[in-house]
Amino acid sequence: QVQLVESGGGLVQPGGSLRISCVASGSIISIYAMGWYRQAPGKQRELVAGITSGGSTNYADSVKGRFTISRDNAKNTVYLQMNSLKPEDTAVYYCSADHVVTAFRETKDYWGQGTQVTVSS
Repeated sequence: QVQLVESGGGLVQPGGSLRISCVASGSIISIYAMGWYRQAPGKQRELVAGITSGGSTNYADSVKGRFTISRDNAKNTVYLQMNSLKPEDTAVYYCSADHVVTAFRETKDYWGQGTQVTVSS
C-alpha cells in the first residue's frame, strides 16, 4: 500500500556533494517522521538524520554540519543534502517513514529499498 522510493545516489569524489531523495506513495493520510539511515558493508544500520512533520531534526554526530535533512510534507518527500563527503560516508542509504497513517486506518512504519552512495577518488 505504501512505497518508499529513493533516488539520487551515485559515485562522488571526496569533498563533493550529493542530494538524495525519497518519495512516499500510497493512500497516505499523514507521516509523523521521515529519516535516513545508512549501512556500510560489515556494519550495522545507523541513523543518519531524521525530521518530524513539524520540522524538528536530529543528526548523527558524524554528519552534523555536513548533511542537511529537509522535507516537503505536501509531497511526502524527504531529502538529504550531503556536503563535504568523506570515504567513510560510503554506504547504502535507506529512507524510513515512521507512524504512517493510511486511508485504510492503518498505522505502520516503512522502509525504502536503499540507494548506494560511494565516495571515492
